[in-house]
Amino acid sequence: MQLQRMFGIVLLASVAAAQDFVVRAERVHTVSHGVIENGVVYVRGGKISAVGRAAEVVLPAGVRVLTAKVVTPGLVDAHSVVGLAGYLNQPQDQDQHDPSAPLQPELRAIDAYNARERLIEWVRGFGVTTIHTGHAPSALISGQTLVAKTRGDTVDEAVIVPCAMIAATLGADSREEGKGKSPGTAGKQLALLREAFLGAVEHQRKLREAGSDASKRPDRDLRKEALIEVLEKRVPLLVTAQRHQDIVSALRLAKEFDFRLVLDGASEAYVVLDEIAAAGVPVIAHAPMARFASELENASRATPVKLRDAKIPFAFQSGYEGYVPKTRVVLYEAAIAAAHGLGFDGGLRAITLDAAKILGVDQRLGSLDVGKDGDLALYDGDPFEYTTHCVMTVIEGVVVFEGSR
Repeated sequence: MQLQRMFGIVLLASVAAAQDFVVRAERVHTVSHGVIENGVVYVRGGKISAVGRAAEVVLPAGVRVLTAKVVTPGLVDAHSVVGLAGYLNQPQDQDQHDPSAPLQPELRAIDAYNARERLIEWVRGFGVTTIHTGHAPSALISGQTLVAKTRGDTVDEAVIVPCAMIAATLGADSREEGKGKSPGTAGKQLALLREAFLGAVEHQRKLREAGSDASKRPDRDLRKEALIEVLEKRVPLLVTAQRHQDIVSALRLAKEFDFRLVLDGASEAYVVLDEIAAAGVPVIAHAPMARFASELENASRATPVKLRDAKIPFAFQSGYEGYVPKTRVVLYEAAIAAAHGLGFDGGLRAITLDAAKILGVDQRLGSLDVGKDGDLALYDGDPFEYTTHCVMTVIEGVVVFEGSR
């Protein structure tokens, strides 16, 4: 892999060609099929070609061999703002929120994503190979999200799902303060959302009635067109809601308009587990090490265990931080949850396969299975131990990080 140094910043050159290699490790965490002691993972043409015990897998002669104590699938951050929010925390690298209007579903993450942002390089050094990122939970509807690999110099090289979800927020983070500003209450938030969806329903009806007759088609309306994607279930609505009453409001809205919902944050989910489970809605849980204050004042590190026991699909996120360095590392967040009852396997699943399932990319990512992308994280010890280092990160057969954090 070629590296380019510019102004003291190490940048990945354009996506390199995949290499064929074997990873030998004392422990191979496949996630989908348990742990293999003294195992190997063979990556060929950017895809996983074989996985098994070293003594049982026949490998071609002369293939490059990488070694590690532990190998896992590349980690998946289920919700972030990295690539829109930059490490400088200055206006010029903060594209995660436009405060000019409460409802902006037409804002595309792909138009704002900076593939060369240093925070992407940073999380890649911990084994994170895929991020679900986009507009921050700072408005009633702040914009769209995308799914990207943590590689490449351009958005086209990085992105694998250009529009993954549309991000909405219920609660204090999307309320406007000051006389005459809107929305200022929970009731106003839901009224504005309902009005927006009703407008999209009407626009959808006009488009269907016009059919192929261009003369009858209504004028383009990017906002309504974006919400039609939600109504037609092509894109979920990602609703950040911490308080139990806001969680229930999100469930009610999804039922009313029959769209796919993904709950985000959900710090009081343990209060309404039955309602969430009955709705069949997955949860991208708040970062376990987030500050338990304000909207998260009733948060609990036992929530992931309760979600698991209620059979509610969930994953972990780095989330949105309003301060430097603007991102967390999901590896450490999962480690905290593992220590609070989730266990190693549960913590790892929540940042690999379960995260990939919620994002709809589990056919490609999240486990070490033959045919999936050759995305791997190599460690010199237990990944959840603070003293362990990620020694190598691989994306689709290309070593994108080598060293230690």
